[in-house]
Amino acid sequence: MAVYIIKADGTKEPFKNEKLHFSLEKAGASPENADRIVSNIEERLTEGMHTADIYRDAFSLLNKNEPAGAAARYSLRRALLELGPSGFPFEAYLAELFRSEGFEAVTNLIVKGKCAHHEIDVRLKKNGLLTYVEAKFHNTPGFKTDLKVVLYVKARIDDLRALDNTADGLVVTNTKFTSMAQQYASCAGLQLLSWEYPTGNSLQDKISKSGLYPVTALASLSKREKLALMAKKVVLCSAVPKEAEFLRSLGIKEGRLNVLFEEISALCQ
Repeated sequence: MAVYIIKADGTKEPFKNEKLHFSLEKAGASPENADRIVSNIEERLTEGMHTADIYRDAFSLLNKNEPAGAAARYSLRRALLELGPSGFPFEAYLAELFRSEGFEAVTNLIVKGKCAHHEIDVRLKKNGLLTYVEAKFHNTPGFKTDLKVVLYVKARIDDLRALDNTADGLVVTNTKFTSMAQQYASCAGLQLLSWEYPTGNSLQDKISKSGLYPVTALASLSKREKLALMAKKVVLCSAVPKEAEFLRSLGIKEGRLNVLFEEISALCQ
């Protein structure tokens, strides 16, 4: 008999052990450890259990039983939720992702359209073509970017295209879009990018391909330490070793630094 669990958006779905097993192996767990973790979770599984509780238990077991880096990869989706409290770290992180794909990326601009000036989160340029990015950061996993957002971004892009008809628009969120937002964007010619959309080239796919993990994915750092790094505009885990002296000033001892650098080396391979 299926056990129903509660997702971040409040909806219910049957627990699927193969889904959990796949995510653990994708993060780097061995098949044997993935089996053990899934069995452990199944023993404690109860009707109405929240996915957040399942994630927390699986993360803890993975962090104890796998080499450095596996837990960080498994926590990637949650790590994106921590790129706050403002949206700036998320915008800076997106710029780095697109630079890895050969784009010129500039953040936080004011661009003149035909009828108004517009705040642009990220401007991308490649092969002479411009893409204006609207970044919608959310720190709640169940929050979805809806049709209203897509509508106002389309109006903004239309105003910019009136002066440059080669300009394109892209809305990026670290969570999900509603089905109506996706339907409208597809019809109106507006690009969307979310954690799992579009299939094969989603935000999750881009991160996996680039190997550029956010500093918030590092299990060896506390929330306070991550916030301190982001305040210094450090958003990539690969940039953290250059901040060794700053980390020492936060009270991190050599032993923890070594553990941290091992995790970064494993994660960024």
